[in-house]
Amino acid sequence: MFNDIITFIVDTVGALGYTGIFVMMFLESSFFPFPSEVVMVPAGYLAAKGEMNIFMAIFAGIAGSLAGAVFNYYLAKRYGRAFLSRYGKYVLIKEETLQKMEDFFDKHGHISTFSGRLIPAVRQLISLPAGLAQMNIWKFSLYTSLGAGIWVLILALLGYFIGQNEAMVKEYLQVIIITILILLAIMIFFYIRLKMKKGIVNK
Repeated sequence: MFNDIITFIVDTVGALGYTGIFVMMFLESSFFPFPSEVVMVPAGYLAAKGEMNIFMAIFAGIAGSLAGAVFNYYLAKRYGRAFLSRYGKYVLIKEETLQKMEDFFDKHGHISTFSGRLIPAVRQLISLPAGLAQMNIWKFSLYTSLGAGIWVLILALLGYFIGQNEAMVKEYLQVIIITILILLAIMIFFYIRLKMKKGIVNK
């Protein structure tokens, strides 16, 4: 059944073009659990074939990701923790998963809305604790757009240059994810150290 869903997504991207990319990335970024790779890699491949503009495809992907994240943000902000705990299970958001997202947000602060967009299994849900914490919407949108932009760009370029080779895409994607996680760990380490130093100076 899941393969049928993936096929539908790819066909939709091809048929609806940029609107399809926006809609699918909106769903991926909000509550529908499917990998963004199945949207942006085919989009990049279609751009390489001359059937799409690569810049428009990337823009549509980022816009859809931001829209889905803002949807989650306002859902959490409007209805609160109790609502998510009670009804989240119906869209595959388990209580323990929600707790992990809150812990991640509490530990890394607002920058987690940027770094979380680059981490598999975190990117779809990091908007929820941001909404619960009532993070400034402009900061949220900026960090989300930056994180989503990097990820969308990577996927689109993979599709553009090697989209016809599925095995190579998976291999490169695995290396890229590991590299991103290492770089994020280093960035967060220095970010936390900087915050701690500022706290000491302010005291």
